[in-house]
Amino acid sequence: MPNTRLPIIRIAAALAAVMLPLAISLLPASAADKVTVFAAASMKTALDSANKAWGHEVTVSYAASSALAKQIESGAPADVFISADLDWMKYLSDRKLVKDDSRTNLLGNRIVLVAPKDVAKPVDIKPGFDLAGLLKGGKLAMGEPKSVPAGKYGKAALEKLGVWSSVEKDVAGAESVRAALALVSRGEAPYGIVYQTDAAADPGVAVVGTFPDDSHPPIIYPIAILSQSQSPEAQAYLEFLRSPAAAAFFEGQGFTVLK
Repeated sequence: MPNTRLPIIRIAAALAAVMLPLAISLLPASAADKVTVFAAASMKTALDSANKAWGHEVTVSYAASSALAKQIESGAPADVFISADLDWMKYLSDRKLVKDDSRTNLLGNRIVLVAPKDVAKPVDIKPGFDLAGLLKGGKLAMGEPKSVPAGKYGKAALEKLGVWSSVEKDVAGAESVRAALALVSRGEAPYGIVYQTDAAADPGVAVVGTFPDDSHPPIIYPIAILSQSQSPEAQAYLEFLRSPAAAAFFEGQGFTVLK
């Protein structure tokens, strides 16, 4: 009796060869095809818009650069890190946690003094200006000065202007610059020090003064791919963020795009 099973097996094998690639193409993208980004909280508004324009799947965790760097050091899975200062990027680089050949300086920013919009009045920020008098016993909201980049920049500026010692006891150190911004927006603090890009993102506050650029270290946002990244899209994502298409979103929010 002829073996009728053999042709059936061959047909099944042929169908499998045709259908398997199609089935694979219909499966959800693997984790490796996604880009997971840890980014400074001050980038949220602009980066969310840029990510939508890129059109690929991006998952972003926003927090203070210090908190994100510590999470990466502890093994949190991510592909790209964007810090609000050079120090926390160097922290990870020193521990071999970033691909140094991918590292570049992406953006610049400025720090400003903000107040609730309905009571805001211009403040002349200069050496010895009476910030303590302006506070009238209230709190000065800013990022935690020992760790959060915006807080570090703010403290440096106040020290350079000779007013830090008069307001140090009044500082409400927040976990991120966006948390500091919220304190002012809600009226819980009469003044706060935030990035100008954050002030632009919250209609509840108004900029009452801008700190001189020479009163603090340059505000630079570096970006790099993390050493643990297996995403084939990470490099393309970096290239997109450095493109004119992404620059429009950053500049629209008040960032300076670094060349």
